[in-house]
Parts: sequence; C-alpha cells; structure tokens
Amino acid sequence: MTKPSLRAALDAGTFVCAPGIHDMISAVVANKVGFDFVYSSGYWGTASAEGLPDAGITTYSEMVGRLRILARTSNASVIADADTGFGGLLNVQHAVRGYERAGAVAIQMEDQEFPKKCGHTPFKRVIPAEDMVQKIRVACDARETPGETLIIARTDARAMEGVDKAIERGQRYRDAGADMVFVEALDTEEEMRLACERIDAPMMANMADGGRTPILPAATLKDIGFSMAIFPALTGLAAAAAVETALRHLKDAGTSRSPDVPLFDFGEFNRLIGFQDVWDFEKKWGTAAE
Repeated sequence: MTKPSLRAALDAGTFVCAPGIHDMISAVVANKVGFDFVYSSGYWGTASAEGLPDAGITTYSEMVGRLRILARTSNASVIADADTGFGGLLNVQHAVRGYERAGAVAIQMEDQEFPKKCGHTPFKRVIPAEDMVQKIRVACDARETPGETLIIARTDARAMEGVDKAIERGQRYRDAGADMVFVEALDTEEEMRLACERIDAPMMANMADGGRTPILPAATLKDIGFSMAIFPALTGLAAAAAVETALRHLKDAGTSRSPDVPLFDFGEFNRLIGFQDVWDFEKKWGTAAE
C-alpha cells in the first residue's frame, strides 16, 4: 500500500493534523477513523511500552523498534520523534538511516542536552546552537530518500533563553537545511504567531494536552501560519481516562457492565487487528477435523 507523502501534502498547502499514537490498539482504531499522518511520540511510546518517563532513558534500539511496528500497523504515514539523535553526529547519522528504513516519512530531532526531557516539563537544558546546526546538516545528508524524508528541527530554548532566542535558533536550523521547524513549548498564541512570522519555513505546532502551549483548532493554527500540528497526548490521555473509569466501576460494582463504561465491540476489534486473515487461512488450510 502506497502511503501519503508528507512533502507533497506540504507543497500542496494542505494543513496536516497528526494524532499521537502511543500503542498499536490506538493505531488500528486510527486506521478505522482514517488519518493520512500519525505521530510517533517519544514520551507516549516510552510510557506505553516501558512505563517510564520521557527523560532519555529509552535507547535508540527500543525507539526504532517501536517505530517499525507502528509503521507496519498503521495505514498512515508516520512522523517520528528521534529525541536528540541519541548521541553525537555519528549517532545522528545512524538514527536517521534507521528511522527512515523503519518507515518514518519525517524525523524530528531536538536541541536538548542528553539525557533529554519532555519539552513541557522542567529542568531542560539545550546544547549550543552551532552543535545543533551540525546535527541537522548530518541528518539531512544521511537520508537515503531526501526527496521524501523530511527533517524536523525542534528547539527547546524557549524556557531557558526566551522566545526571541528560540526563534533565532529556529531560523538557524532552517538555514542548516531543516525541512520544518518546531519551536517547542511556546506559552501564548502571540508567541506562536511571532514564531511563524519570523521563521520562513514550514512550522509545526505541538498541541500537547496538559502542556504549556494553548490548544487551538486546526483552522486557527493554519491561520496563524503553521503547516502541521501534532496532538501527541490525545490518545494516551484519553485511554488512561477510559481505563481508570472502567477499573473504578469494576472495583466498586464487581462487573464490567455499565452504561457509563463504553466498550469497543469485540468482534470488530478482532477484525481490526487481523483475525479475519487468520480465519480465512484456517478455512483454506485447516484439516477436515478442524
């Protein structure tokens, strides 16, 4: 199956809205709903697979393995979080090639010191801008399909250096060759507009529910000047809320049955994850006794 091209979508002026997919249940449900692009979040992939915080604890191998499974499972093209590139310049080259082969159509890297931390939590530190410029140059050069695989440069400098310095970093990262710029954790709509006005590049907005940046609808984000928005926390927080509601009801009432606990249809879920293929195989190849 040919998946959508992010570069073609951006060139056509299509605003891209990409939900974060934290596990493969969310991936198959997103297939049902229908999205052209989804986002593989380091925070939510780590929380889902490891039960750990997004603090540079998980490795490149773990991250690229989860990306490979998501790209296989999802009908959408995957935009993937590659943290800091997992080390120095050689690590960046290796990460870009690995992510690209795993199925990412865009690879996002940030300018934090390693070990990094979630962009909407405290105690972040950033590397010198020139060091990140070199990472971007290496990342762009490492791509096997530069016409299709995009490099997204993220700066976390807003919290430490202020909005003006963060925007200056975004400009430098664009000049280094980044296809898209992502100024993380902007505090106000005014800051968002300022970043889009001053950085002449496709811009990404992070609609992280519960984070520092105001959550705005896609039409407003497009009007501000963004080309793409990710909603990385949506499925993870929605799933956690639903699970808590269901478990509290079970604990209190001793049953799973309640009009307040909606459950996905089990038969449909079987088909979403591929059981129909298993059943068809059994009909074709199973023994007479079976």
